[in-house]
Amino acid sequence: METTTLILEHRQIQQKIRRMAYQIYESNSQEKEIILAGIMNSGYKLAVKIEKILTEISGIEVKLCQLKVDKKNPLSPITCSFDKEDYENKVVVLADDVLNSGSTLIYGAKYFLETPLKKLQTLVLVDRSHKRFPVQVNFKGISLSTSLNETVKVSFGEQDKVELI
Repeated sequence: METTTLILEHRQIQQKIRRMAYQIYESNSQEKEIILAGIMNSGYKLAVKIEKILTEISGIEVKLCQLKVDKKNPLSPITCSFDKEDYENKVVVLADDVLNSGSTLIYGAKYFLETPLKKLQTLVLVDRSHKRFPVQVNFKGISLSTSLNETVKVSFGEQDKVELI
């Protein structure tokens, strides 16, 4: 029988998202524009929530794009909803919901590093610390010690939640 433990409920997630938005603003307060790239699906949903608050609290123009990375086969072609010219020489914040091995985030970062950037930063809601790749997270909601056989599930919807299964 599978047991589920609630790690973060809706209000706690909203607080963490707000805090991360402020951290992005503090780190990039001199910028006129930031590209917020969300890794499909939940990473993009997280980016949408961050974008809303960042726009509300700062004068920075936030442009939101979707990055499609095949999480099961990250070497397959990655697609972005922006053309390279749209983010060239700009600050890019790459967002995903959960950092497990670091594979998805590092391949997403590699995609953006094929174009000259001003700065590349990373953001995750949950950092599980099971990294197999040298990924540094600039902004994180929570660090969570889990075993490899446990799964962290992030649900965005009417009531956002993070569960450990």
